[in-house]
Formats: sequence, C-alpha cells, structure tokens
Amino acid sequence: KRQIPNKDQMKQAEIFNRSELLLGHEGMTALDDARVILFGVGGVGSRCAEGLIRAGLTHLTIVDSDRVCPTNLNRQLMATQSTIGQAKVEAMKARLLSINPNAKITALEAMYTEETAEEFRLGDYDYVIDCIDSLRDKCDLILRTTSLPRPTLLSSMGAALRIDPTKVRLTEFSKVQGDALARAVRNRFKKAKTWPRRKFLCVHSEEPAMENRTGGNIVQEELQFRKVQTNGSLCHITAIFGMMLAGEVIKTENGKRKSASKQEQSNSFELPSGSRFNTTKSD
Repeated sequence: KRQIPNKDQMKQAEIFNRSELLLGHEGMTALDDARVILFGVGGVGSRCAEGLIRAGLTHLTIVDSDRVCPTNLNRQLMATQSTIGQAKVEAMKARLLSINPNAKITALEAMYTEETAEEFRLGDYDYVIDCIDSLRDKCDLILRTTSLPRPTLLSSMGAALRIDPTKVRLTEFSKVQGDALARAVRNRFKKAKTWPRRKFLCVHSEEPAMENRTGGNIVQEELQFRKVQTNGSLCHITAIFGMMLAGEVIKTENGKRKSASKQEQSNSFELPSGSRFNTTKSD
C-alpha cells in the first residue's frame, strides 16, 4: 500500500524542490545525513549557515559568544534593528528555523578556546567550519581539527579590507598568498613548531588589502574577540566568503553520493534480458 506523505513531509518536499531537482534524492539524503559545526556567526559565518540550511542541510551547530550590535547591521545576516542586543546564535537560529522549521539547529552561546575545545566534541562532526576572528583560537581549532580522523576542516581567512568580489578564491591553506591572516596563522605555527596534520581548504581573497579610510568609532562590543584591529568590511565580500564555504560542503556531499552510486553500478551488469545481477562476492 502506497504511503501518503504527511503535511510536514509535503512541506519539506516543497521547500527543497529546487535543491532536489539539481542534487537528486541521493544528494539531498547526503545533506540530511551530514553533521556540521560552525564557529563564528559573523559576516561570513551567518551567510554560510543560511546557505547550508536553504540547500537542505538539517543538522547544524552554530557557536558564537557575541551579541548583535549596530555595527553588525551592514553585513551580518541575522543583524536587524529588532535583533540588536540578542545573542547572535539565538537570532541566527530563529532565522534558520523560519526557513526550515524541521532543521536541527543547536545554538551555543560560547567561545571556542584551547580551554573550552573539548566541550565541542569536534570528532562527532563531518565538517568543522572556522570563521573565528581570534588568531590564537583559530590556530588551535585548525590544529585540533586536522588531528582528528573524521571532520573535514574549512576555514575563512581575511574578508575585511576587500571590495572586489571577483578575487575571492577557495585554496589549499599552504598555497594561500597575500592574505595577512593566513600569514599570521603560518607564522604562529612556525614559531610553535607545530603544523596541521593534513591539508584543508580556505576561502580568501587575492585582492591586495585596502586601508581603512577613517579611524571610525570602535564600540566596546567589538573588543570581546581579542582582535588586534577592527577593519572595514562589506556585505558583498563576506557573503561570498560564506557561500563559498557552504558550497564546498554541498559539492563534497553530492560528490560522495555520486561516487557511491557509480561504485554500486560498477558492481553489477545487465544481461540481454534486462535482468540485473550483482557481481559482488558474498559468503
């Protein structure tokens, strides 16, 4: 007897109709199975989170200790006049659930540091996405994630002080050039004589960094992340950074299912009658 889908299933199918047309059932299943943790829900991280949820990812943990302030309004997705003062992760969670009410969003109002690292159980995830501003904490997250067998690490380098969207790239970390943050990360690894145990991709810009035109007014809320300096940044650049990170997760998961499907097909053959027999040996 054919099972009739309930209202929630019909609603899900409608929400992700365009995604499934492109990715197919297998691609959507892959996204549904993937577990992602994202550190830093700012200009880059907020766009990445929404890109993943809109595509069909259903299990996402977002981590950030900051609250929405007026200077976030020019680039951070959950920042509006009505969310000022709210925890970023809670405002972001509400937005994501307004897109897909059935998504499993875990919002952690916390800061990743060397001291708190074990609390996040990084090994339980398929992807760790690094959108952290603090140099020390970013370096620790990179080293810790690349030492684990399961998670794939994706990292954001400097999106500030750029204006040209055509210069944004996704590159293996050791090959990133002209990025001050990537250089600072490498220098810290070199000084500590400790390096990532495996390669990982970074989103970065090949555009030479501009300079701040004015000193600006740095508000107290922006000082919590122990930034060396607060630089100007624009929505169209941070959005591209975030969407490139989301796109890499989607592309990778879709590729995995395609490879698995091809492998299954290669283990079978067609007889002239059209009957299909599996050639895989069994006991």
